[in-house]
Amino acid sequence: MARTRAVTFARQMLLVQLAVVVAVVVLTTVTYGVLATISTREDAQQTALAIARSTAANAGLSEAVAAESADPATGGSAQLAAGPVQSIAEAVRARTSALFVVVTDDRGLRLAHPNPALLGERVSTDPTAALGGQESTSWESGTLGDSARAKVPVTAADGRVVGEVSVGIPAASVFEASTSDVAVIAVVAAIALAIGGLAATLLSRRLRRQTLGLQPAELAGMVLDQSAVISGIGEGVVGITAAGVVSVCNSRASALLGVTDAVGRDIADLALPGELMRAVDDRLRPRGAWATGRGAGAADRAAAQGAADRAGDADPASLRFAVDDRLLYVDVARVTRSDVELGVVVVLRDETDLASMTHRLEAVEASSRALRVQRHEFANRLHVISGLVSTGRSDDASSYLAGILEHGPVNFPVEKAELLTEPYLQAFLGAKSIEAAERGVTVQIGPETAVSSALSRPEEVTTVLGNLFDNAVSAAALGSREPRWVQVEALDDGPDLHLAVSDSGDGVGEEGVRMLFRPRSALGAPGASTQSGATASAGSAASGSARTGAAEHPEPAFDRVHGLGVGLTLSRDIARRDGGDLWLASASSRNAGAVFCARLVNVLSSDPAADPETRDLSTGRPAASDPAKGLPTP
Repeated sequence: MARTRAVTFARQMLLVQLAVVVAVVVLTTVTYGVLATISTREDAQQTALAIARSTAANAGLSEAVAAESADPATGGSAQLAAGPVQSIAEAVRARTSALFVVVTDDRGLRLAHPNPALLGERVSTDPTAALGGQESTSWESGTLGDSARAKVPVTAADGRVVGEVSVGIPAASVFEASTSDVAVIAVVAAIALAIGGLAATLLSRRLRRQTLGLQPAELAGMVLDQSAVISGIGEGVVGITAAGVVSVCNSRASALLGVTDAVGRDIADLALPGELMRAVDDRLRPRGAWATGRGAGAADRAAAQGAADRAGDADPASLRFAVDDRLLYVDVARVTRSDVELGVVVVLRDETDLASMTHRLEAVEASSRALRVQRHEFANRLHVISGLVSTGRSDDASSYLAGILEHGPVNFPVEKAELLTEPYLQAFLGAKSIEAAERGVTVQIGPETAVSSALSRPEEVTTVLGNLFDNAVSAAALGSREPRWVQVEALDDGPDLHLAVSDSGDGVGEEGVRMLFRPRSALGAPGASTQSGATASAGSAASGSARTGAAEHPEPAFDRVHGLGVGLTLSRDIARRDGGDLWLASASSRNAGAVFCARLVNVLSSDPAADPETRDLSTGRPAASDPAKGLPTP
């Protein structure tokens, strides 16, 4: 059995509109036709009344009627047919094309009638009103058929009513006049119907285009799905029409972008980060055409046209930037349906916590590498000691052990490493120093370093210190000074830890100082090269890695999020969560580059049980003991 195809909403609207137009036109036509007929009948009655009045006013007629009324014996029909009343009435009827002109005496007997055989008989309609001296009009049916009638009294010279004149206009003439009026009405109605049908068709097509061919049930389902998805997901969603107006902005997007009441406003009025605005503008411009022209004059249109054409066919843009100390990952994509450009959708994800966890994971990996190196080094040294003892060279073994105790457990490339006794920091900076050495940078421990307590929150410490250290190594490697070095100082103050990281780089330029820690910075896509040297770009300055005077050293394409991008902003955010801070102590000096300082609150433990020799280096806390051997469990 064939499945009946459902009538679309647009077609339903077309049929309803056509039905309404037809009903209105028919109702209007019928109403106008009825009113025109009533008006024509009234006109016919007034015409009959005028004829009756003029006839009754005829002096010869009134004298003849008065004479007939005075004679009690009315003559026969033959005598009346040859009388003056009949001749006057017939003359009036012939002249006016009336259906009839009937004259009666004061008793209602016919003195004139188109049918002579009816003369002398009483009229078929009641003459009482006219014989009483009153004029009347009506639509009645008599011996000659339906007609518009008028009755007027005939008065003698002394004012007495001696008879009446009744005039009728044939119904056919009335209907002929009405028919001509109705024909005009019908033509106008047909034109109105055609215009209404055309308008309904055009409106139906427009409705189909505006709804993209979707049916009401589909639209309702999409609205429900959209509300559920946009309100239920943890990501920010912003919908922008092709005209650049925000149509959708969920609460998460408002919170991440720091905007309120965004729906209905132009995207340019929201003061969004520049990279995001450029990505949105590129995808709002239709292919092959300049659309918005935001932020560009006539001189820029040729270049922007090519960029717009390229962006029109490009994949969705993916950006990372910081907004109010939050790291956002943003996808910007063009939305089309049935080759119709609907606008742009922006999806925002808060990756602050993920970036923080990534930094912590890197710190743990660095510590793991340090432990592996330490294990390998210890194994080698144990083999040496075992060989010396087995060969009876006890003095050499003792000297070798003394050297180990003097220089530390592992030969990390860190100058003055003995000043830093905290094992976790020692291992972390040791692993970092190996990476720095690969880039030609020497790591030093500052002379003021003194940390006697154990780390209780190593993840936060290594995240902040690791970011400052990575930035300093990059600045030193890209700087113009020789030798290249990074110096780290750590000082405890009760449960708080103070850090200072300096380098031999070229420092932070004036523009960079102004743009450091800016609350809203667009840093572009991940993996892009950062500008360095004398340019001191805003994006590089915000990351703390832009140093002046090193334009001759091109900076490699490091990940700008993990260390060289918004890492400085995130590190300050981590420091401030517990009341600490991170700041630029010195932009540059004669013998050194920038100096960054940090104060981390409640990251050191005052528990005497936290012996550095028995702490788990992955957590900074005391290691679990093996009850069988009484030794820390690795």
